Amino acid sequence: MSQATWSNVLKFISVLFICTSLVSLSWAAIDTYEFSSDQQRERFQVLTEELRCPKCQNQNIADSNAPIAVDLRRKIYTMLQVGESDKAIIDFMQSRYGDFVLYNPPWDHRTWLLWSLPFILLTVGLLVLGHLLWRRRSQAQPQALSEEEKAALTVILKESEKS
Repeated sequence: MSQATWSNVLKFISVLFICTSLVSLSWAAIDTYEFSSDQQRERFQVLTEELRCPKCQNQNIADSNAPIAVDLRRKIYTMLQVGESDKAIIDFMQSRYGDFVLYNPPWDHRTWLLWSLPFILLTVGLLVLGHLLWRRRSQAQPQALSEEEKAALTVILKESEKS
């Protein structure tokens, strides 16, 4: 094939790729909810940003396009419309999906290690560092010479004075 033919093939593939990308963007669902007040809209935004998607690893419900995140946004919307409090909504999500949906899980018998581990690791690191520094310092201090070493040193010094 000639250079012009390859150029036309590449242009066609590029246009095809762009078109399929635009079509896939049009398939993305956008949630639209009608709120009775701005306060309710703000509560919805705060709740969806503060709860983690159970399917996604580290993405909140507001940013996730997973089907479960869509369902959870819908559930939060209906609970807000009924007049549930933020605590009731969070408690419902936590009871249904566990502490994973919370970015800041509560302190209890199941999460104490999660909250304590950074402090435990910091303490262990400081203890190891202190031990290494203490050992290095104790090894660096001059030790007294034994009698044999003193005698050998005296012999060496006398020989060096004669030379």
